[in-house]
Amino acid sequence: MPDTALLIVDLQSALLIGAHDAEGCLARVAELAGRARAAGVPVVYLRQRVDHPDIPAELLEIHPAVAPQPGDTVLEKDSADSFLGTPLDAVLRERGVRRVVVTGAATEYCVDSTSRSALSHGYDLVLVADGHTTPTRPADSPLPAAAQVLVHHNAVFATIVYPGRTIRVLPAAQVDFTAEPA
Repeated sequence: MPDTALLIVDLQSALLIGAHDAEGCLARVAELAGRARAAGVPVVYLRQRVDHPDIPAELLEIHPAVAPQPGDTVLEKDSADSFLGTPLDAVLRERGVRRVVVTGAATEYCVDSTSRSALSHGYDLVLVADGHTTPTRPADSPLPAAAQVLVHHNAVFATIVYPGRTIRVLPAAQVDFTAEPA
């Protein structure tokens, strides 16, 4: 996928505390990042700025399991949408990217917003079905369980239509960075 970039959204240690299948997600994203780099595909990290005095600075860094490597790009963001107020679109266009592979946390916030914004900015999308996570909730929470949130978002992106865009939802093992676009 020479016109592709891997986006790793908010996989910061503090944001992964209590997240659903965090270790599994991190392992899959780390493996994807390695395959992307080997294929010459840009790896772009989006890091949420968090201004909370009770969170140690080291926990706001990208989790060591998926730490950026030399040549990767790290962009700071202030909202759920990784394109809003950041140079992400310019970075991608400068590299000739037409398709983004999206991973990260939290599914219903930053992963969803970034995926929709990518489509609105004219990019094709691959949402990595097992490459995003969200916080677990207590059993008595009125919110859906984390696993339900993941299933829901994968189903939405598997059926949503953006004219002129290709949208795929694939497990990490099926993302092929060396294949030409379908």
